[in-house]
Amino acid sequence: MTCDAANPRAAGPVNIWQETFPVRFGSIDRSDRLTLDAVFQFFQEAAISHAENLGVGREAMARTGQAWILSRMTVQVDRRPNYCETVTVRTWPRGGEKLFAIRDFDIRDKADIPVISARSGWLIVDMEKRRPLRPQSVMDALPANEGLDALTSGPVGLADRSADGGGVNLQKTGERKALYTDVDYNGHVNNVRYIQWIEDALDPQFLEKAGSIRLDINYLNEILSGEAVEILSAPLECENGGVSSIRAFAFEGRKTVNGQAAFRAELRLNL
Repeated sequence: MTCDAANPRAAGPVNIWQETFPVRFGSIDRSDRLTLDAVFQFFQEAAISHAENLGVGREAMARTGQAWILSRMTVQVDRRPNYCETVTVRTWPRGGEKLFAIRDFDIRDKADIPVISARSGWLIVDMEKRRPLRPQSVMDALPANEGLDALTSGPVGLADRSADGGGVNLQKTGERKALYTDVDYNGHVNNVRYIQWIEDALDPQFLEKAGSIRLDINYLNEILSGEAVEILSAPLECENGGVSSIRAFAFEGRKTVNGQAAFRAELRLNL
């Protein structure tokens, strides 16, 4: 059943939220295909709508001083939809792991074939103390959707890595400052903006040529308005020694004021 994002609670709670729409001009690059940051934007909006549908949306959480904060995400793009192609974005909760509430996503083409799949880990945060809370009281009221896995293997986001980037020789590739358009309702840089920063740190031709893509990202510390972040990156060796069309990169964002890691990510592009 296609859901109504303008009135998420109109038809009553649904286990799986889905919206169907065309890929628009603002969501593509020069290759005429969907960008990675647009994928994250689609998923963010679908998750927000589904939370509203299930009664745990922004206003309901705010009444108890809480908010949903994205902590980690793994996205596998098998095919990038083209401009004006009609796609269906779906999302559903998948229970919890320790402090994380798990939510899966996929994007399906008109033949109902999943072309993009993702898994995310969300925190419920006390917005006054800026600290995560145990999610059980909220999660117990949500559908668990057991066995409905968008991704069948691997952790959500990155495995824990050391403060030096896990031994990768990261080099500074740029610096960004959190400005008005970067900051969302929760008062910090929006999760989609990090993806745009990562994309901007790469050779554009890599992204334009890429067919399949995998991104794993951990959001480690929030970036507030006015804070500056150094963007660091390094190429990674591929599992087959790099003799292929796959290019892999590690990224880290560090606050310039204290060197604190704000995010870490790994990106693999099949050219």
